[in-house]
Parts: sequence; C-alpha cells; structure tokens
Amino acid sequence: MDCLTRQLSSEHATGHEKTARLVRPSLREQDEEGQDVLQGDGIKDAGVCLYMGGKIHALLCSSSGIQYWIADDDVGGASALMSPFWIVIRQLAEIEAMGTSKKVITREEWEKKLNDVKIRKEDMNKLVMNFLVTEGYVDAAEKFQKESGTKPDIDLATITDRMAVKKAVQCGNVEDAIEKVNDLNPEILDTNPQLFFHLQQQRLIELIRNGKVNEALEFAQEELAPRGEENQSFLEELERTVALLAFEDVSSCPVGELLDISQRLKTASEVNAAILTSQSHEKDPKLPSLLKMLIWAQNQLDEKAAYPRINDLSTAMLEDPAV
Repeated sequence: MDCLTRQLSSEHATGHEKTARLVRPSLREQDEEGQDVLQGDGIKDAGVCLYMGGKIHALLCSSSGIQYWIADDDVGGASALMSPFWIVIRQLAEIEAMGTSKKVITREEWEKKLNDVKIRKEDMNKLVMNFLVTEGYVDAAEKFQKESGTKPDIDLATITDRMAVKKAVQCGNVEDAIEKVNDLNPEILDTNPQLFFHLQQQRLIELIRNGKVNEALEFAQEELAPRGEENQSFLEELERTVALLAFEDVSSCPVGELLDISQRLKTASEVNAAILTSQSHEKDPKLPSLLKMLIWAQNQLDEKAAYPRINDLSTAMLEDPAV
C-alpha cells in the first residue's frame, strides 16, 4: 500500500476510504510539509489531500470542474465546511460553473445590438455590383448602374466576351472557347498551363461523349500525353479520362462523373476566373465570402451564448435560441 492508503487505513478508516475512492488518485507523493499530493486519473486532473486534526480534506481540480470533500468520524461537522480556505474554494467552483454556462441573449437585446451597427448604402451597392460583374450578369449590371449610380470597376463590354467563352465551355464547344480566349488575351493560356490542360482534357471528354473513340485516342496521344510526361498530376488526370473508354456502360465506370455536366461547369468556372484575373479583377465575388464569415462567426458564438441566429441565409430571418 502507498503512503496515503496506509495513513487512511490506520485511522478513521470508514470515512477516509470513502474520500479516497472519490478522489481516485493514481499517483501520490508527499510534499515537504507531509501533505499528500495526488495526481488523478484524467490527463488534466490534479488533487490535494490534507490530513488535519482527524479530518481528511480532499480537493480535485479537473476538466469537469472543482470538487472537494471532507470526511472524518463526524462528516457533518460545520466548522470545517465554514473554514476560510473552503469558502474560497467553493466560490472558485461556483465561478467556474458560471464560466462554463452559456449566456442567453434575448431577441430584443440582439436586435438592439444589430440596429447599433451602421452600414453605408454605397458599400451595399458596391457589393451587389461586384457580384453581378464577377458572375457575368451584364444586363443586370447595366440596369443596376443606371438605377443606383454605382460604377463597375471594369468595362461592362468585356463581360459579354467573357460570358461567351464560359457559355461555349458549358455547351461542350471547347475548341471555340479556346479561340475566344486567345482573341481576348493570348497570354491567358500561354501563362497558365494547368488551365490549358484542363481545356484540352475537356475536349477529350467531349470526343468520348460523342463516341469518337479513334479520334479521342489520337487526340490524347498527340495533345495530352506529352504534357503528362512533364507533369505527374496531368498524367494522372489523363489516365482517369482515358479510363472512360474501357466501359461501355458509363454508369458503372468509377470515373463516370467526368461526363457529368458538373465537369463542364467546373472547367467553365476555371476559365472565367482566369479571364477575371487577367483583367485585374477578383476571380470570386465578395458577397459569398461575407456569408461564409457570418456562418463561421455564428459557429464560434454558439460555444459562448444562446442568441437569435440566422439558419436560413435565403430568408435571413432570426430564429429564437433554444433554451
């Protein structure tokens, strides 16, 4: 038996053994004053056991809170409970308990806080215009410019050309899209080998989709294989694409998603972003980023408080907290 167990066994065994089980010490040692110092089972558990005047005072501090016990022949002794030391410990435990509980914010309080935040209309208009321009809604951007007086940061005429490229990819006319990109700015594809490869890959996918097997194999060998030799990731993507030819039933093909419309949209978005970057414009609109920040901030606040939150971004309605 260890030091504390021997001490507890020699005197006042009944109450002391109960205390020892509650503390669950796994490692014990004595400090210079002869007090037993305990390390609990949990990684963050730590305890102190004081043996004074026939009484055991046990304190356990852990990740679940602060707990303490007093055990002796007269467990209900009021004098020990009211000692200054244990009054302080009790207050610490109560403060910790308050710290772990969530603060509840009523709808009235929350709406008042929101009303105190001021946002300029000009900033809102710029966000809307940024979204329309980036996503290519040229007609809407022109109307919004007339109604709000908000000027776009690029020439709206360039949106039409960019949307023509995007539409060509979405329709599977990749060769036409490449020509349009070169008409806009030949450096876009010259300086972006990954984008050019993905466009060529999309051309191969369209050939396979149309059942032009021989033409697809020839195109892959002449146009894509040399690029795969220079870039391992290109080679892996080429192998995945050519694997489509091995299956008569595409639904059973593990890479069948390459023939989905979503693959065209992915390539079209990549081209759209490259054109925007070449025009010194952000490739992504700011509005979605702000909504992502809102969701992140709410998730962080959920750990601290219960408050009216926005669960449906499409309505932006505040929903009362579940208390």
